[in-house]
Amino acid sequence: MAVKVYSAQVVGLKANIVEVEVDLSQGLHSFSVVGLPDKAVEESKDRISAAIKNSGFISPQKKNQRVTISLAPADLKKEGPVFDLSIALAYLLASKQINFDVKDKIFFGELALDGLIRPVKGVLALVKYAKKAGFQEVFVPKSNAAEAALIKGIKIFGCSRLQEIVSHFDKKELFNLNEQEETEIDFNGTREDFLIDFSDIKGQESAKRGLEIAAAGGHNILMVGPAGTGKTMLAKAFAGILPPPSFDEALEMTLIHSVAGALNENIVIRRPFRSPHHTASYVALVGGGTYPKPGEITLSHRGVLFLDEFPEFERKVIESLRQPLEEGFINISRARDSITFPARFILICAMNPCPCGNLGSKTKPCVCSQGSLMRYQRKISGPIVDRIDLWLEVPQVEHEKMSDMSKTGEGSDAIRARVLKAREIQRDRFGILEHGKKKQFLINSEMGVRDLKTFAPLSEKVKNILNHAAERLDLSGRGYHRVIKLARTIADLEGSENIYENHIFEAIQYRPK
Repeated sequence: MAVKVYSAQVVGLKANIVEVEVDLSQGLHSFSVVGLPDKAVEESKDRISAAIKNSGFISPQKKNQRVTISLAPADLKKEGPVFDLSIALAYLLASKQINFDVKDKIFFGELALDGLIRPVKGVLALVKYAKKAGFQEVFVPKSNAAEAALIKGIKIFGCSRLQEIVSHFDKKELFNLNEQEETEIDFNGTREDFLIDFSDIKGQESAKRGLEIAAAGGHNILMVGPAGTGKTMLAKAFAGILPPPSFDEALEMTLIHSVAGALNENIVIRRPFRSPHHTASYVALVGGGTYPKPGEITLSHRGVLFLDEFPEFERKVIESLRQPLEEGFINISRARDSITFPARFILICAMNPCPCGNLGSKTKPCVCSQGSLMRYQRKISGPIVDRIDLWLEVPQVEHEKMSDMSKTGEGSDAIRARVLKAREIQRDRFGILEHGKKKQFLINSEMGVRDLKTFAPLSEKVKNILNHAAERLDLSGRGYHRVIKLARTIADLEGSENIYENHIFEAIQYRPK
């Protein structure tokens, strides 16, 4: 008689329930795993046999019997060591060495040779789907328990060893696993001391103003200036003026980092700031692989993606930003699978005005030919230009101003306070119900064309100004609407309910000339 125990497999950012069935039959010893297992799953038979033996039970290798492990559904590729624990328990049940009711229970974990249960990736996604599928008890590695307990309404048990789970179910034993308390997120006191404050950066008031607008409305930025003018410092200081994430955003970011194996804490409570090198490959940035995994674009979801030396990235990498900048997600299609990953981030790009980096410098002459300058600038295509809301000039700062330590600019705390106030205005505005449903966005940059008519109406005078500027700058339809969104954010920073001429004028000046 076959025994069935439940586990799950992460596919993309979601999970699929996997039924682990074990059948024992007479014959010469063999141990086989079927159901499209990868190498890590195939090798589990040796880990499981040693773990069972070292936990005080009779190993499958000690008996002349055929052991068949079936992982269903059979057409789903199984990868990773997450099934070790469920396979071991299924074998012990089938060989009648233990006995318990597996109903409404699900198990995740990798087994060490001595029976220790090691952590696995993607536990948050696995537990979230297990709850949705109707399971009531989840058994996970001890070090994954706090992460799993972010999902409320389901019992979480953290386990250190295989023997602990067996003792938990054995009524003769006086041992019970403690249910993990629900993990609460305390955003108070999580504000870290960022290495760079806006007050540390001399001059660049125009760029600082642009970054404040970008943080308030979630807009994309490109900073252009000679080498050494502070573009990278400004981008790093930008992280210090972003508002803290909500609980749902923190849960979403944690799930992504958990699946990618990039989770350093139990939960991500700070917005990610990802800064890949310009030599990063297409797959590293976009995600993918034989079985698609999140890339830098998805790991920066709800945070910041900073691309320094923007034109130096591969053309294919730059063009891959089109979909996430417009839609907030990215589709990865491969021969075996097609996955959609969320990718709603603030893009900050930095570039030199020319290949040598000295165009516009007051001290060093530019040595670039006109042809090389044109080739350099053409690396950024029109569609990408259209998707960037603010083009900021970062000129060279006078040496006298840099050496003057008596004057300090406005600090990040003061700017963050204004950003938070503008975000609250947007949250209250978009929190209205429409046809019984709340809007799915909370910041201005996420508004659709239809939403502009409701949330960013323009007077006739303002429309005329915008239309005249759009004609002069030859704005596309996308660029036209992005100017309105930017003006809406500028108005929010001033606490203005309506968009006036000065808001439109400032928004227009951030378009590329």
